[in-house]
Amino acid sequence: MIRHLNHNRLLRIAGLFTWAVIGLPLLMVTMAPAEQLGEGGQRAVLDSWPTWTAWALFGLSYGWLTRGLGERRIGRFDQLLVLLLAGSAIGISYYSQTGLGSILLMVVACVLPWLLPVWMGVALLVACEFVIVPVYVRGLDFTVAEAVLQAALYVGFTGFVFVTGLVARQQAQAREDQRRLNAELRATRALLAESVRANERVRISRELHDLLGHHLTALSLNLEIASHLTSGQAQEHVGQAQTLAKLLLSDVREAVSQLRDDDAIDMRATLLPLAEHVPSLRVDMDMPVHFMVDDPERAHVLLRCTQEIITNAVRHSGAALLRLRYTRDAHAIHLDARDDGRGADTARAGNGLNGIRERLAAYGGALQVETAPDHGFVLRLELPLAEDGRVRDAAPGIAAGGMTADPTP
Repeated sequence: MIRHLNHNRLLRIAGLFTWAVIGLPLLMVTMAPAEQLGEGGQRAVLDSWPTWTAWALFGLSYGWLTRGLGERRIGRFDQLLVLLLAGSAIGISYYSQTGLGSILLMVVACVLPWLLPVWMGVALLVACEFVIVPVYVRGLDFTVAEAVLQAALYVGFTGFVFVTGLVARQQAQAREDQRRLNAELRATRALLAESVRANERVRISRELHDLLGHHLTALSLNLEIASHLTSGQAQEHVGQAQTLAKLLLSDVREAVSQLRDDDAIDMRATLLPLAEHVPSLRVDMDMPVHFMVDDPERAHVLLRCTQEIITNAVRHSGAALLRLRYTRDAHAIHLDARDDGRGADTARAGNGLNGIRERLAAYGGALQVETAPDHGFVLRLELPLAEDGRVRDAAPGIAAGGMTADPTP
């Protein structure tokens, strides 16, 4: 059964189990008669209500912070909740006059790499462990030196757990990078397959035109001459052969035209793999049912721009939903990208946006960026098409509708 749980959910369950188990010694401490607890026992009994409040706050905070661990963006509220999580662990030790809070800080240490930058997580753990030093002095009758030594010992334990969580986080990130690269590879492979198919059709059409077309034209001319040099029944057969040659030449020309007209790249098959299984982000792609582009270079530009938009949304915007709407006219392809992320006061162009602009500029295209705090980012791309690289329907006469790709991570 455990094998069917992913590492994030397993980590969440393990932390909640530890939190629940800590409740047993707390129950013993807070419910036991004061005379059985020795010095400080009366205080533990009197402080049972704050102790259980801190214990409950820890469980609620941990449950909230670890939902969808690694699959959602960590906001400011979550970072503030981390302080409440650590503070409630410290509160358990203070009110119960035990070291149980230090054990819960190990649980905190395991998930901190997912919630805070590394340096902040280390600083928070060290500070929390030494804040509990008075507990060891008052509740456990340690000397100050012994209390500091005990705190240092717990720092070592929590450090080990923190590193374990950090390694797990890095492994999850590596798997995400691999997933992204696989999606880009599938999209590039689809584009390459479409390009190869288009090139092969062009090659076959040239062969038909240059070989069959040339010989059939020569045959038709020779039959025309033969029709003037013969008479009687032979002339009748020559005329029939001449008619068949003209029909065959017409069929070859039609076949060559159809091959050339069907050498476009199917952008639907190329773009859809990019939207599959994107963690923490839902990608909606809306594009014409038959979305074909004749120019492989422009198809490649559209593919790379879409890749960069999805990557930026995952890494920087904090969005949960990204909508990509592709439209076309006789002169250009248009892409409207909108996310529901946190946005910004101004759009500062990084390497990703500059790369998109450079790719589009090479073909006379343009990029517009709009953003505002709490209103996400809006990107509008225009990619002009050459006269011989127009975008068109694969099946004339079929109305272009919408198609939505909805991968839920």
